[in-house]
Amino acid sequence: MNTEKIINPPSGYLTLVAFLILLAATVFCGVFKMPGMAVILGLINFVLVLPGLIIVNPNEAKVLTLFGKYVGTVKEDGFFWVNPFTAKKKVSLKAYNLNGQQLKVNDAVGNPIEIAAVIVWQIKNTASAIFAVENYLQYVNIQSEAAVRHLANTFPYDNIEDETASITLRGGAEQVSVMLEKELNERLERAGIEVLEARISHLAYAPEIAHTMLQRQQASAIISARRLIVEGAVGMVEMALNKLSEKDIVELDEERKAAMVSNLLVVLCGDRSVNPIVNTGTLYH
Repeated sequence: MNTEKIINPPSGYLTLVAFLILLAATVFCGVFKMPGMAVILGLINFVLVLPGLIIVNPNEAKVLTLFGKYVGTVKEDGFFWVNPFTAKKKVSLKAYNLNGQQLKVNDAVGNPIEIAAVIVWQIKNTASAIFAVENYLQYVNIQSEAAVRHLANTFPYDNIEDETASITLRGGAEQVSVMLEKELNERLERAGIEVLEARISHLAYAPEIAHTMLQRQQASAIISARRLIVEGAVGMVEMALNKLSEKDIVELDEERKAAMVSNLLVVLCGDRSVNPIVNTGTLYH
């Protein structure tokens, strides 16, 4: 990785004053018919003085190279004068916002899903950004897509297919975002780029299985709800039998207990209202 070298060139205001003085002298020589001196002063002014003046705006940098050799980077904003023969490359230090496109990939258990991420990044090492990769903007786009694909292949969409999974794409959003940010920083370090934030912006099953998976999720939710209802109903029946026995309200034999348990479970576990029936006889007639 290229090492960034920060330089602080002299102020450009004194050089600007010198440029104006030389310009006035050039005009003076031209007026008083001293063409040789006018040409020399003009060459000095427009070849050595003026091309060295640079303006660096806030959150920008200028990367300087001299005959193919890296000279340094000017990161301080202001008006400066540098070697006029250096090539000057402007680099923005502002934060970039990458809204990744939706990718169709398979999760850890093979289900096709759609996933996209939003990534906030900025350049930290200008030398690496310019010299280590051909085009750092394209590099960020391609590596970000690769990282998101790898993340989607690593974890299942949810726990329906893999009940033992500790992290899922849908349920572990915070953990997934941390892992994505870490992987992106590792991938983009070569280009001198730091990822400030990475979040999953879109996550869904692919259209061809979305309806089927929705039905499966609904069935799973119904089964879980029924399991909870049955557990609660059994507890309530047990409590009712214990209370009747403790307070000696009525003495129930095994057949009466079985009938009571059956009736209570029907009432408590049914998914619609129950119409009571008044028994005027006995259980045995």
